[in-house]
Amino acid sequence: MQISIVVPLFNEEESLPELTAWIDRVMKANNFSYEVILVDDGSKDKSWQVLESLTAQNPNLKAIKFRINYGKSAALNTAFQLAKGDVVITMDADLQDSPDEIPALYKMITEDGYDLVSGWKQKRYDPITKTLPTKIYNAAARAMSGIYLHDFNCGLKAYKNEVVKSVEVYGEMHRYIPILAKKSGFSKIGEKVVQHQARKYGVTKFGMERFLYGFLDLLSVSFMTRFAKRPMHLFGGLGVLSFFLGSCMVIYLTIAKFAFEVYRMTERPIFYIGMLSIIIGVQLFVAGFLGELVSRNGANRNQYDIAKTVNL
Repeated sequence: MQISIVVPLFNEEESLPELTAWIDRVMKANNFSYEVILVDDGSKDKSWQVLESLTAQNPNLKAIKFRINYGKSAALNTAFQLAKGDVVITMDADLQDSPDEIPALYKMITEDGYDLVSGWKQKRYDPITKTLPTKIYNAAARAMSGIYLHDFNCGLKAYKNEVVKSVEVYGEMHRYIPILAKKSGFSKIGEKVVQHQARKYGVTKFGMERFLYGFLDLLSVSFMTRFAKRPMHLFGGLGVLSFFLGSCMVIYLTIAKFAFEVYRMTERPIFYIGMLSIIIGVQLFVAGFLGELVSRNGANRNQYDIAKTVNL
């Protein structure tokens, strides 16, 4: 099978018939063998009834229903494990992502050799209250990850099948699949300008809180990709630095007291800053040590992603 299309959805009953018909037209026009995996993330409307009707009419459509709303990451991770296509393409169900982009994305994976291609909605039909925070968030993600993408959170992406089988998407980490993929050794990450369409049905399912959660998740994924197997390098390093600075302050105050007869040390701010730095340094070092113990005793401490073998 050439293509697996993964569509997470939540309360999208109106858009589903139009979306699936559109995808089917594009697939047949390009003679692609394909499957569409639609994951109903605990919808409260009639989305599931619509999916049951659509899957009965088209054998290429497959549907999964969550009992409750788990979030987009859970929907993607579940579908990724089931995807059989050589290329896996994700898109949102609200018709803001165009299926007409699929052939070009497929070509970039199969012919241009990319591991992952992310869409870039260069022209967006969203209010400034949504586009401005998005630009700030993407700039922070580029700086912290070293991956130069304009739109990390674009739902329209294409992957080699082995990429989606190698990453575990949980929490709200769907925004950072490119970072997770790079951590797993898939470094050829590309970008394609894609058409962004105005929402036709319903309302957005994401509020302003997603930008706060997104930034916190960025910190989490940055830590996990760099220090998950060596937490002492981060916490221990910061602890030693803090302890050293605090010790220097205390030594300075001690020399000042006995060599220059400077008194009333406890009334000077540097005294408290030095003591606090020492205490924080010890706490950070202990946190790094405990993290190292947990990491070294973890069940997956020696599990590595092997790409190829010969004569084994």
